[in-house]
Amino acid sequence: NQIVYRQCVSCRKVAPRQTFWRVVRVAPTHQIVLDRGMGRSAYLCPNRECLTKAKQKNRLQGALRTKVPENIYQNLQERLS
Repeated sequence: NQIVYRQCVSCRKVAPRQTFWRVVRVAPTHQIVLDRGMGRSAYLCPNRECLTKAKQKNRLQGALRTKVPENIYQNLQERLS
């Protein structure tokens, strides 16, 4: 079984997929969810710097091609603590 690599939308680091947080725009509904579902995905390093930079520069919004609700950022922030 081969390792699947992904890139952080914030710092551009490439690493195995399971080391990242996954933010998904679910296919039919365009709802934004974390970690599960089929659709367009963006990956983010699980650290404060990448989360802050992604939010300031709208990196998740660009990668998912839709507006990312504030509660998604809040959920990710809670995972840090």
